Amino acid sequence: MGPTLSEVNDSPAVPSSALPAGLRAELIAFHRDFGLRPMTGRGLGRAAAEAYTARLEQDGLRPWALPGGAGTVCDIGATDPTRPRLALHSDIDAVLLGAGLALAALEREGRLPRPVRLILRPADATVQAASGGALGAIEAQVLEGVDRILAVHGDPSIDAGGLGLRQGPITAAVGRLVLKLDGAGGHSARPHLTTDLVMATAKMATELPAVLARRMDPRSGVRVVWDRIEAGHACNVIPQHAELEGTVRFLDLAAWRDAPDLVHEVIDQVAGMYRAKCEIQYQRVVPPVVNEVGSTELLREAMTLSRGAHAVEDTGQSLGAEDFAWYLEHVPGALARLGVRPALGPPRHGAHPGEPVGSEDPVVIGAELFTGAALLV
Repeated sequence: MGPTLSEVNDSPAVPSSALPAGLRAELIAFHRDFGLRPMTGRGLGRAAAEAYTARLEQDGLRPWALPGGAGTVCDIGATDPTRPRLALHSDIDAVLLGAGLALAALEREGRLPRPVRLILRPADATVQAASGGALGAIEAQVLEGVDRILAVHGDPSIDAGGLGLRQGPITAAVGRLVLKLDGAGGHSARPHLTTDLVMATAKMATELPAVLARRMDPRSGVRVVWDRIEAGHACNVIPQHAELEGTVRFLDLAAWRDAPDLVHEVIDQVAGMYRAKCEIQYQRVVPPVVNEVGSTELLREAMTLSRGAHAVEDTGQSLGAEDFAWYLEHVPGALARLGVRPALGPPRHGAHPGEPVGSEDPVVIGAELFTGAALLV
């Protein structure tokens, strides 16, 4: 690890991570512009990534897109086999843009201590796509020459101006479950002559969470949440097809790995009771993000230097998922929770900064955090 906090404070050779006022205003305007556009999902993500790329190119940098829309990458500093790269990862584009522009300025002045790689994810991870972005980037060798990776993600439970850190697991492991049931339908006046798929579906929706809660270690924190149930189209007709879809979340990595066998066992038993044919699709989507100790403390030191010790708080393990976890299967790193809750006005429930909140705007704080961490390693 690089210089200690006291050495940084005493040494003029180590530049401050504070952003110039002009860059602060640009980042807030950049983020606000995209936050107010009437686009959603990947359309907004692509537009933001294009603007992010154009601004880096304007500064003389050469970002490139990863295959399949897995993200945008930009290297700052020449390749040096004796100094592996530090990777900075975010899907809050203005955070990474600010850090990139600040670090590029330091590189031009010969004051960047090691090369840095920026990895922008153009859209937030979903259960359907969570395994695509990071795995696609890793397959494209985005971690080549990288020996540490740091990330931030917004947290509406933490005040703007604050940072949540945790050593060890900070997110949950997640599985995706789709059940497709088929059987003989018929008139509701003669249910005994049919496969009562509505009843079978309802039974599965209640039995699976109950059995997993009893058969698995309660410390694994298993949670089954159904997001979609479809069965039938008329009030007096028992359907021939039904579907359930949901997520299974775990606080424990071993439980995430062991769950599919038990899930299949429970579903097969319930389906057999109702003479239903059942197709089970179970996908292990992402493991938990497990923060490495040294990387977590690096983020703590950078935030303390930038904002003071009071700006850092311990945070719990979330049941949310993050495909950043896949990077940590290859290199050490850590994910920090960036506070986005405004001091005034109604609380935010989304995990990304919205309207600016003055000098403590989260995108500025995140950019300074990344810049400071790059200067300390």
